[in-house]
Amino acid sequence: MGILNIRPAVRGGSKTVIAIAGVSGSGKTYTALKIARGMVNSASEIGFLDSENMRGSLYADILDGQFRIADLYPPFSPSRYASAIKEFQDAGVKVLVIDSVSHEWEGEGGCDDIANAKMGNSEMLNWVGAKRAHKSFMNTLLQSNMHIICCLRAREKTDFKNPKKPVSLGIQPVCEKNFMFEMTASILMGEEGKKQTFIKMPAFLLSAFGNGSGYLGEETGRKIMEWVNTGEKEDPQITKIKAEMLQACEWGLGGVISIWNNLTKAQKLKLKEHKEICKEAALEYERQQKEAEETPQEALKDRQQQSGSQIKMELP
Repeated sequence: MGILNIRPAVRGGSKTVIAIAGVSGSGKTYTALKIARGMVNSASEIGFLDSENMRGSLYADILDGQFRIADLYPPFSPSRYASAIKEFQDAGVKVLVIDSVSHEWEGEGGCDDIANAKMGNSEMLNWVGAKRAHKSFMNTLLQSNMHIICCLRAREKTDFKNPKKPVSLGIQPVCEKNFMFEMTASILMGEEGKKQTFIKMPAFLLSAFGNGSGYLGEETGRKIMEWVNTGEKEDPQITKIKAEMLQACEWGLGGVISIWNNLTKAQKLKLKEHKEICKEAALEYERQQKEAEETPQEALKDRQQQSGSQIKMELP
């Protein structure tokens, strides 16, 4: 088997990752929680990851029940965000609200700090390390088996390419430049939540989000789930294991094997094809890591040794 599982296109097992950005007071946290409530049967199925110094607790009474909350303190490294997502996933949360994801990019210990930490005695910035850490975080975010709503700060940005003629870029989300486009849908809030600018909005979710005028809330969440639930259903436990295996790929083959060895025979039978996909992905992660650590001379030697040969590795 190759790296793909080519099959007829059937929608099923969809998980949405939504981004809501806005300036302070734009209603992004309130809106995120209301949308989340419409996506679940009980408020207790909602998780809230709070990096805003316990401000999430101010919203404890806006739903018809208690949601589950946890605080994330500095350093706001991508790896700590990823670990927090996995903890909520393991806790059985169905919809996770993260407020705010902006800290991952420019908060204390976030990507900006990682990049500006000098590499040894060198004056070079460590943007390679920062981007690698961010990609790992995005892998966890996008491969999770939960629906996730990301709140992001926004502020006015200015282009100073010509210092004599600065150009306003308007209100922009505080995040990595591609972040908003990797989401299922992403919006910029305005007028205290009454107006929305769609940064990315697929046609199949337009009925849920409307025309960008009016408040979003529980009805938005219900319509999102109507679309999700019209797809082909999959055993939730299998969906969860698939997500965990995909997340483990970045740690190499050993990470995938550790999960596989703890599965039942019935689970292994259902996940046989998925295992092969994860194996190939894990091996590619290992190859890239080895290549990054090699000197140019070592890399050339390895390519010469592997020329004309194919190494096969099998999961147990």
